[in-house]
Amino acid sequence: MGWFASTLSGLFERRPRILCDRHTWMSGVSELHARTLACSRESGAFLLGTVEAGGAKRIRDFVFYDDIDPMSLKSGIVHFHGARFSRLWEVCREKGYGVVADVHVHPGSYAQSASDQADPVIPRVGHIAFILPNFARGKMAPGSIGMYEHLGNCRWMDHSGKATRFFKLTEG
Repeated sequence: MGWFASTLSGLFERRPRILCDRHTWMSGVSELHARTLACSRESGAFLLGTVEAGGAKRIRDFVFYDDIDPMSLKSGIVHFHGARFSRLWEVCREKGYGVVADVHVHPGSYAQSASDQADPVIPRVGHIAFILPNFARGKMAPGSIGMYEHLGNCRWMDHSGKATRFFKLTEG
């Protein structure tokens, strides 16, 4: 591709919608795996962060479901009790961040289950949900994880195949 074509292509390329420092992501994913208790249950977290110039959301911290709702992982699958959201909002205020997405792990693939589709953790149009396969073991980066956007009424847009065009890990 010539200079002009690559420059023109770059002008129309869409920036990723979600960004995260690689170290923050890998640390959070490692902790998600640890909380599966030797792959015996799912785990999950709210992803807190900020909105950057241009509208991209930057993940800055993981707040684990079971730190907010100690009963959320007891059944083996994620069930976050709505009454616990007040504690989540307190954490957001304390840190100066908002919820930019959520993430949870599955034992097998990163496909959404029927309950994932019907009962989003944050039932707001535009909310992003990540699903990590294999209890978050192995490479857990864009291109090998599920990335879904809530459209409302149990409908979702699957961004999983967009890899780093949707979610990009950054250095520093």
